[in-house]
Amino acid sequence: MTYTLSQRFTVKEFVARYGDDPRYELIDGELRDMEPTGPHESVAGKLAGRLFMEILRLNLGWTIPKSCLIQPPAAEATALRPDVIVLDEAKLAAEPLWQREPILTGGSAIELVVEVVSRNWQDDYARKVEEYALLGIAEYWIVDFRALGGVEFIGKPKQPTFTVCQLVGDGYRRQHFRLGEPIASKLLPELVLRLDDVMA
Repeated sequence: MTYTLSQRFTVKEFVARYGDDPRYELIDGELRDMEPTGPHESVAGKLAGRLFMEILRLNLGWTIPKSCLIQPPAAEATALRPDVIVLDEAKLAAEPLWQREPILTGGSAIELVVEVVSRNWQDDYARKVEEYALLGIAEYWIVDFRALGGVEFIGKPKQPTFTVCQLVGDGYRRQHFRLGEPIASKLLPELVLRLDDVMA
């Protein structure tokens, strides 16, 4: 992850300048260059494909937008750009900005958020966990296919890890899955998925 110069942005300034650029997100006024790599994008694409197949199979009224920003109401200068996001289309009508631009200001329409870990792993394992829990997002998946996260998050020895965070009260309960292990999702209990299936 790269931090740009010391210039700080409001969400409005960030959206005007970088809203259409998938490389950037804003955290506490600081511009983050997410520096996505080919393997990172491949993993995110495979996950989106698997999720969309399950959504179609179950005939759910959910969608996976190509690009989307989340502007948490409690964070004045933050605009998060998840790698994959699953939205309930029926609940999008309550989002005040959605009809004009792909920005969510609440969590009611968000069924699932997925972050594929890259060099900004601290944000994925710490800051975003807090923000997504405050928004009431039922499930948050952290896909660390290169084992970049700290040992306190993925264990020792470090190895590729798929973490499923399920909201319990106002915080997440985390469950780790390694290569060869099928993941367990309360949101999509019939989904057949292993970390191996989405590896770059």
